Amino acid sequence: MDRLSKEKVVSEFNEIFNNSEIVIVVHYEGLDALSITSLRNETYDKDVSFKVTKNRLIKLAIEKTQYKNIVELFKGPTAIAYSNDIVATSKVIHNYSKQNEKLVILGGALKDKTIDLEEIKSLAALPSLDEIRANFVTMMSTPASRIASVVSAPGARVARVLNAYAVKDQVA
Repeated sequence: MDRLSKEKVVSEFNEIFNNSEIVIVVHYEGLDALSITSLRNETYDKDVSFKVTKNRLIKLAIEKTQYKNIVELFKGPTAIAYSNDIVATSKVIHNYSKQNEKLVILGGALKDKTIDLEEIKSLAALPSLDEIRANFVTMMSTPASRIASVVSAPGARVARVLNAYAVKDQVA
């Protein structure tokens, strides 16, 4: 890799670290290309990114960011999962690591706060933003439907009474 390419890679990683809410570092030793592609597909579906790192270049990119406290995690074959959705990133990586023991979670950070495997598991157990939105919409729509039925009930009663008088007049 020539100097210009290395500078470009460092710049890309620097941008990733400056624009992400969470970064999770993993070892992927033993994962074949098909498994990594499968993981990337899962992350892509959840608006999470997964990128194999070059440790020497990562160390250059990370030193002037809030994520400099996780620089020691970059040893051996490492990759990062990153996103602005903290829960989705944690869920995708944790679930994939449960399915494939060759993906080992080393740790990560929420900006300048380091997180370990247990904290990542805790984040993965939380409901996702989409689940929270769905629950909120359900909670909000239930009272609205109840209000509509209560408000419409007197009108329906009046209509039934008027209909009964109309039928009674037609029979007579």
